[in-house]
Amino acid sequence: MTRLSAQTLAAVAETAAPPQYDRAARRVGIVHLGLGAFHKAHQAFYTDAAMAAQGGDWKIIGVSMRNEEVAADFNEQDGLFTILEKGAEGTRAQIIGSIDHALCARTQPDQVLQALCDENVRVVTTTVTEKGYGIDRATGGVDPSNPVIAHDLAGDSAPVGAIGLIVTALERRRDRGIAPFTVLCCDNLPDNGAFLRAGLIDFARRHDPALGQWIADTVPCPSSMVDRITPAQTSETRALARALTGTEDALAIETEPFHQWVIEDTFPTGRPAWEAAGAIFTEDVAAYESMKLRLLNGSHSLIAYMGQLLGKTYVRDVMADPCLEVIVRRHLHQAAATLPALPGIDVPQYCDALIARFRNPSIAHETLQIASDGSEKLPQRIFAPASDALATDGPIDSFALVAGLWMWYCRGELPSGAALNDPRADRLRDAAHADTPEAILAGFDAIEGLIPSDVSASPRWRGAILGLLQELSDKPLARIIEATCEQAD
Repeated sequence: MTRLSAQTLAAVAETAAPPQYDRAARRVGIVHLGLGAFHKAHQAFYTDAAMAAQGGDWKIIGVSMRNEEVAADFNEQDGLFTILEKGAEGTRAQIIGSIDHALCARTQPDQVLQALCDENVRVVTTTVTEKGYGIDRATGGVDPSNPVIAHDLAGDSAPVGAIGLIVTALERRRDRGIAPFTVLCCDNLPDNGAFLRAGLIDFARRHDPALGQWIADTVPCPSSMVDRITPAQTSETRALARALTGTEDALAIETEPFHQWVIEDTFPTGRPAWEAAGAIFTEDVAAYESMKLRLLNGSHSLIAYMGQLLGKTYVRDVMADPCLEVIVRRHLHQAAATLPALPGIDVPQYCDALIARFRNPSIAHETLQIASDGSEKLPQRIFAPASDALATDGPIDSFALVAGLWMWYCRGELPSGAALNDPRADRLRDAAHADTPEAILAGFDAIEGLIPSDVSASPRWRGAILGLLQELSDKPLARIIEATCEQAD
């Protein structure tokens, strides 16, 4: 079977929608760092719709930070790939054409810098995950002990990390009299624009204080909130793409019909018409961000750790158990109680929609994928709302349940046999293997920047966590879940 490409696009089956614009007539205006499945389902999707609706030179150069094969696949397919939108009424196939070509930062740093310095590039978007930036959340600056940050600060060769590449490109643009691009972080992080901005400024100041000040004065870093469930590709993904497009697509992804993007509208040199695909532009992203992190992402973490400890591979498997769904609904209720009112959002309706999305039998979202990097995710998903709930004497049972299950998960004794995937894996594993619940909790409390002091010092929190850890030591999780379900129902 022929490979999807610009030459074979005309022959794509009628069951797949091709790009609705002349790709050859559009120039590059965006560089994206972190060329993974989520970018394809989200930013590339929105940009494709923006050019179809209002044109503009907004094609994307996609940069894989480490994987040379991914970049090669994109170039072999002329940047084209298939999105399989899987909903209750079946699957819709769409060919996305917004990516012009791809590079690999690890092996082609000079070409990446050349792309970032192109005066036609006005926006740089990123999805490299929190640990991929090398930013120390406790200080707000870069972590000099991070190997990529250390390499890029040394300046002995071209930078290979996101922060180093962006700062180096901005320095060259400044020196050449080219206006700075807007840097738009699209990772699932609270106040992600300020997070990335602080890292960029700190890295620049370590290199040249004047450059750091210039970035602080001139480079916009708007915040954004992103939402679209996008599982990792499987052989079934590629087989379905083959059936619906009539071509071989190494880059096909599957995702849900739902998508949301809330963006702080600060783009002095222009941006695509992302609102054509439904993006919301606002002056205050934080409220939407908290809603998503605490409701969707927090519930996802609960689902992931229950699923991993009970041997359930997919989110849909967890939601197929009525008892586990009751526990997820309780979490949504308790998390919603920590949120302020949000204009235009019906929170109970949003929660019901989340349950339906989690149940979607067509989406194979692995609990193992969601369970990774817990030390990076739980502070904003679980510990922040727990802190707010404690401050108002609200219920904390579900937050303590997620935290306790995560601590037990960190022991690494899983039905799947999977290894713990976390940047702090060694410390987490050591803490989780302590002899008593008190020692386990003390080990996690001792990890800097993890559990806020007001949470760890709370007698209510400590009592709930210690009680759960003792139960996990004494009886099977299934019995604990059954009792929790009865209490939550």
